[in-house]
Amino acid sequence: MADTTRHERTAHQLRMLSESLDSGRLGPVRRLVNTLSPAEIGNLLESLPAAKRDVVWGLVDPEDDGEVLLHVDDEVREGLIAAMDADELVAAVEDLDIDDLAELLDDLPDTVIDEVLKSMDRENRDRLEQVLSYPEESAGRLMNPDMVTVRADVTVDVVLRYLRLRGELPESTDHLYVVSRRHQYLGRVALAQLVTNDALTPINRLMDDSQQAIPVETLSDEVARQFSDHDWISAPVVDDNNVLLGRITIDDVVDIIREQADYQVLSAAGVSEDESLFSPVLRAFRGRFLWLSINLATAFLASSVVGRFEATLAEIVALAVLMPIVAGMGGNAGTQVIALMVRGIALGQVSVTHLPALVWKELRIALMNGVLLGLVVAGVTLWWFENTALAVVIFAAMVINLAGAALAGVLVPLGLRRFNIDPAVAGGVILTTVTDVVGFGVFLGLASLFLLS
Repeated sequence: MADTTRHERTAHQLRMLSESLDSGRLGPVRRLVNTLSPAEIGNLLESLPAAKRDVVWGLVDPEDDGEVLLHVDDEVREGLIAAMDADELVAAVEDLDIDDLAELLDDLPDTVIDEVLKSMDRENRDRLEQVLSYPEESAGRLMNPDMVTVRADVTVDVVLRYLRLRGELPESTDHLYVVSRRHQYLGRVALAQLVTNDALTPINRLMDDSQQAIPVETLSDEVARQFSDHDWISAPVVDDNNVLLGRITIDDVVDIIREQADYQVLSAAGVSEDESLFSPVLRAFRGRFLWLSINLATAFLASSVVGRFEATLAEIVALAVLMPIVAGMGGNAGTQVIALMVRGIALGQVSVTHLPALVWKELRIALMNGVLLGLVVAGVTLWWFENTALAVVIFAAMVINLAGAALAGVLVPLGLRRFNIDPAVAGGVILTTVTDVVGFGVFLGLASLFLLS
């Protein structure tokens, strides 16, 4: 219900924007845009054609420019940055958090990067360089060095006076981190503990040492999994010597999860994750052409199987009517299995040791579906063509192809993973090829054996 309401609101905002832009009335557009959060503005900008997007971008409050740039995809961001001059870009990004600035830095012109670095004090410049020294998609690149640390041997009163002296806390601060004299991570103290305990209570009595720190080289997928498993709001990041380097917060993890979801959905369809709704035609064409070419090659493979039974098809025309049903049902059944497998692999739930149990489970499901759906198709075939032998053949072909689809759905993702190929990207093409070839081959082969005189 909440998603439906949000989608309806976005659609309503788009209609209002389009109507106002088409009529040349920019006042309502400015008022609407400046009532939205940076993330909502980013979503609207991605939903507009390039010409209208540029107009709306010019109406965004300059104070929000940097945050909005963080909430649009790479292609849209590239266009927005190209429309800004150097001074605008420096003003937009200079107040961003270190981790957010690190995310944007690669997209900025060199002259802007130089100006931003010059505007930073030595401490923040060193922090930025430290974050940028870690690989992309790692905990080091996600972390924000801005955090509050305390010593274990001080009291609550000392910490509270220190916090009041600071005047403000970094965003999403739910815990303070306890460190040793060498800045090694020892544990954490919840803010709630500080305000509900006696002022003379030592921090080491309130410290929670159950949360394990995240090693700085940990991949972002694993970071997201740990946050999900433990319901963290934030988590400390340490180096090989357990020295506290920074923290990762839930907002960064939500972005990871969203990017992963977008990647899997788009990759399964052969669309680049960099392509947006209103990408330039030539760029979108280049991105899709290779994938469609691969699909065309697999289609020729399936067609070559059909071609081997040309004489059978010429004699029994009903086969041409029925064979898409067999292949289509196999493809749909296999897609269900491969979706579960890809998800299981992403969550670390799939292992080779599970293979016999997975195969046996999916085979039983496939056989049950194959028998029930096969009986339905056989009944329709018998009524339509009044041919009992043909009904039996399509029943058998349905059962066999659904069983083959189940096997392919389990084995193809595991095989691709073994060769370091993302099953979310290549699994669908291979699965479709298998179900088409098996479906056509089994159906037409059985027909040749049992229906030809």
